[in-house]
Amino acid sequence: MASRCSLSALFSTQSELDCALDEATTWQEREKLVYEYLEKLDGREDLKIPDFQTGLEWLNTEGPLSLNKELAGKVVLLDFFTYCCINCMHILPDLHQLEKKHSVEDGLVVVGVHSAKFPNEKVVDNIRSAVLRYDICHPVVNDSEACLWHELEVSCWPTLVLLGPRGNLLFSLVGEGHRDKLMLFTDSALRYYGEQGLLKPHAVGVKLYRDSLPPSALSFPGKVAVDDSKKRLVIADTGHHRILVVSTTGKLLHVIGGPESGRQDGDLSEASFNSPQGVAIKGEIVYVADTENHLIRKIDLLEERVSTLAGVGTQGTDKDGGAAGPQQPISSPWDVTLGTAGGVEDNVLWIAMAGTHQIWALFLADGKLPKASESKEGTCVRWAGSGNEENRNNSYPHKAGFAQPSGLALAPEEPWSCLYVADSESSTIRTLALKDGAVKLLVGGERDPMNLFAFGDVDGKGVDAKLQHPLGVAWAPEQSLLYVADSYNHKIKVVDPKTKQCSTLAGTGEAGDTLGPEFNKSCFSEPGGICVGDGGKLLYLADTNNHQVKVLDLATKTVSLFPISMDCTDSAPSQPSGPAKAPKLPKSAAKNEMPPVAVSAGQTLNMSLTLSLPEGTKLTEEAPSCWALSAEGSEWLLESPAVTGDIVDLSKPISISTKLPAVIKDSDNNPILTLGVWVYYCMETGKACMMKAASFTQPLQISASQGEVEVTVALAHAF
Repeated sequence: MASRCSLSALFSTQSELDCALDEATTWQEREKLVYEYLEKLDGREDLKIPDFQTGLEWLNTEGPLSLNKELAGKVVLLDFFTYCCINCMHILPDLHQLEKKHSVEDGLVVVGVHSAKFPNEKVVDNIRSAVLRYDICHPVVNDSEACLWHELEVSCWPTLVLLGPRGNLLFSLVGEGHRDKLMLFTDSALRYYGEQGLLKPHAVGVKLYRDSLPPSALSFPGKVAVDDSKKRLVIADTGHHRILVVSTTGKLLHVIGGPESGRQDGDLSEASFNSPQGVAIKGEIVYVADTENHLIRKIDLLEERVSTLAGVGTQGTDKDGGAAGPQQPISSPWDVTLGTAGGVEDNVLWIAMAGTHQIWALFLADGKLPKASESKEGTCVRWAGSGNEENRNNSYPHKAGFAQPSGLALAPEEPWSCLYVADSESSTIRTLALKDGAVKLLVGGERDPMNLFAFGDVDGKGVDAKLQHPLGVAWAPEQSLLYVADSYNHKIKVVDPKTKQCSTLAGTGEAGDTLGPEFNKSCFSEPGGICVGDGGKLLYLADTNNHQVKVLDLATKTVSLFPISMDCTDSAPSQPSGPAKAPKLPKSAAKNEMPPVAVSAGQTLNMSLTLSLPEGTKLTEEAPSCWALSAEGSEWLLESPAVTGDIVDLSKPISISTKLPAVIKDSDNNPILTLGVWVYYCMETGKACMMKAASFTQPLQISASQGEVEVTVALAHAF
C-alpha cells in the first residue's frame, strides 16, 4: 500500500458539502451539490482504501470478496456494525430500503463489516445467527480484529462508508438517522459513475445461508413469560414474528402473527408483529414489546383481538414522552413487565426502551399517576434515564444513564421494592427503586459511567462481578433471588440482592446445545429471556440461538428441552363431537366468486371441493379444519342455518351436497350460497403451524323444474 487512507482525509471535504446541503431547499439543489462534490473527488488516489485482508470469514457469499476483483466496478456501501448494538439495528431498515431500490445489476453492493465489541461477537457462528435473526441479505465479513476499522480510523458503531467503483472513499455517515442522505449519496454516485461508464453489471456471488436451513418450530425466541395460575407459557417467537401461548405441558393453545413480519391489529388470525421481544401475561391479557414496529401491543385472548397500546409504528426520538399511548412515538421496546408505580397496583406496564436507553411506564386503563403529575391514564412516559448511553447511577431517575436496557423483573415486596434491569451494553444489572426512582448498581460493570467496556465472566460481589451483555432477568420471590440470562457468556447466573453476590448457576461458558443431568455441564447459545415458574421451582429459558425453550429444574439441577407440540388442537374452543363448528371468516380470507349455476326446485346441488396445501406441509392432525355452507338472506335454501363438516383428508375432493326445497319462492330468483373453509396445516419438517381461510360465493339461477337430478359444481383453491 503506497499511502495510508482514512476517513479523516475525507472529513474536511465532506463537511463543506454537509453544510451546503443543510442550506439547500430543494432535492434538485442537493443532487447538484453532490454531483459537483463527486467531480471534485474524481481521480484522488489518496482516497483509495486498502482491500479486505485475506483469510477473513465471509457470510452470505460463495467465497471471499475483493474490492479489486468481485467488487470492482461497483458502488460499495460498507456498513461497520456490531450485532449487539441497537443503533446498528436501527439502520437495517434503511439498508433494506436501499437494496430494494438498487440491485447488484444497477451497480450497488452492500457489505456488512462486522467489527465486534464483545469477545462473543468475534465468533463467526454467533455472527451467522445475528445475520439470520436480523434478516441481513447482503455479504458480511467478520473483521474480528477490526483491521479495516482501524485502518480507516472508524470511531463508532454504526458507520456507513460509500465507495466508488475504484475502491475510493466517497462519503461517510456516522450513527443512525441518515436515511435521506444515504439515499441521496447512493443515487447520485450510481448516476455519476453510470454516466462515466465505470459501473459493471456483473453478478456478485451472494449465497444466503438462510436458504439452506430447514424450518424449525421456533426461530430465535426472545423472551418468555409464565402464568402459573392457568399453567401457560407465553413465548415471543421472534424470528417467526409471532407470539405463542402454550400449556406448561407443551400443548399449543394460540398462535398470533407470523410467519412474515407485519403491523396489523384485529382478530388473532389477522394480527401481525415485527420481531417481538418482551412479553407479560395477566389473566387473559398478553402484553407485547413489538420491537421492530416500535409498538406496545395488547393481546386479549378472551376477545381474540390484538390492539396497539403505545407507539405510532415508526421509530421515535422523543426522550420525555407524556402523550397518550397511541400518539406517543417510542423506540425499540425490548421488554415489558406489569407492576406498580406510585402506589398503583398492577396497572403500570414497565418498558425497557432499548432504543433511547431509558425505562418508560405505560399507565393502563385503571392506573393513575402520583398526584404530583398532571398526566392521565393511558399516558406513556419516560420514568428513568437521561437518554444518554451511559452506565450512570443517580438518586434522581432522570439523571441516571442506561445503555440499551433489555430485560426487566419486578420485585414489589419489601424490602426490595424495585425494578431490576438487565442493562446489556454496560454489562450490568441495575435497580430502579419504586418509591423514589433512585438508580443503583447491583452487579457488573464498573464505577466509571462512561466505560461501557467493563465486561467479562467473573463470579463475585457487586462491581467485582463481571457479565457480558445480559439480556434477561427474573425475580424469584420465594427465594429472594434474581436469575440472570448472561447472554454472551452463554450462562445463567444467580444474584443475591442482599449480599450483591453473583455466581454461575448453569452453563459452561461456551456456546452449545447440550442437555445435561448437571447444570454445569449444560450448554446454551446466547439465551435472551428467562422467567420463574411453578412456585420458584423451575426456570423457563429462551435459548435464543438454539431456537429452543429450555427448563431448568432448581431442585434436581437438571436441564431439559421444553416440548412444544405444534398440533393446533387447542387453537379454537373445543367442539362437541360431530361436525366442527365453523369460526368467523377473517378479513384475510381469500375470496373466490363463482359463475352462476342453473338449478331448479328439488334438485341436489353437489359442490366438489379440491384444496391444495403448499409443498412440504400437511394438515394438522386433530386441529379444527372445517367447512361451512350458508345462505345469508336465503336461509330457506338449507335445512339448518349453516351446514358444516370436518376437513380431514385432502387427497381427494370433498363432496358437499345440499338438496334444494321442493318449492322455491318467486321472490328469490337469484339466491347465493357461501362456502367457507378453514384449514390448519403444519410443515412436515419443523412443524411450523398455520391457519388459512377461504370463501366461495356461488350464485344460483332458478330455472323451470328439471326433475330430481344432481347438479355438480367444481370448486378449487390452493393455499
